[in-house]
Amino acid sequence: MPLFKKRTVGKPGEWYYCLEHKKVEEGPECPGKDRFGPYASRSEAERAMETARERNLQWENDPRWHDAPASERDD
Repeated sequence: MPLFKKRTVGKPGEWYYCLEHKKVEEGPECPGKDRFGPYASRSEAERAMETARERNLQWENDPRWHDAPASERDD
């Protein structure tokens, strides 16, 4: 008996954005490596790429996540 069952049918109300097919799906249709989610609504899943871009931009501009430039490092 397998320890984990492969879930073939998604739960109603779980929304994902498939990176491979560039589409919103209700319940996981594609493998986890190819999707963002779950999201609470279809509209949230539709904005998945925009949300990711916004979060990446915040991270890239957050001084707490950047090392000092090479010229300022103590070697």
